[in-house]
Amino acid sequence: MEEKEFKAIQDEYPDEFAWCYGCGRLNEKGHHFRTGWHGGNTRTIYRPLPEHMAIPGFVYGGLIASLIDCHGTGSAALALHRKNGQEVGDGTEPPRFVTASLNVEFVKPTPNDVALMAVGTLHEIHPKKWRIETEVFANDTVCARGEVVAVVMPSTFISKG
Repeated sequence: MEEKEFKAIQDEYPDEFAWCYGCGRLNEKGHHFRTGWHGGNTRTIYRPLPEHMAIPGFVYGGLIASLIDCHGTGSAALALHRKNGQEVGDGTEPPRFVTASLNVEFVKPTPNDVALMAVGTLHEIHPKKWRIETEVFANDTVCARGEVVAVVMPSTFISKG
């Protein structure tokens, strides 16, 4: 599983919106989560670092929540971008989403020595609001499940400098 093997929506965000600690490509200290299509679902692959430990051998739950959160907003951006007739890499700016709600269920302890894969299933609620169900896998084991309700980022989120 290599996270650079697919086109990611986060690679297309304009610079002013590419600073998220979870998925911002310009945040030097961030996780750099990347979300792309994998068949009819979305996928994010991430290898936790040693400092993401909760207790020896296992990932801190906050990292899992962050992964589900950013995967959800990225998935919503992918879905609306496609609904608008666009695809990642075609030169068009994708929509940007923010989280309206986040729910995480920790199913099994998540080992910190393997790549994690978040797989999302999308449900449109409204043209500007999507629900994304995500399962996080370590190898073939589901370690967490989550749901994000994502809404198109309001124009008031644009910094006035």
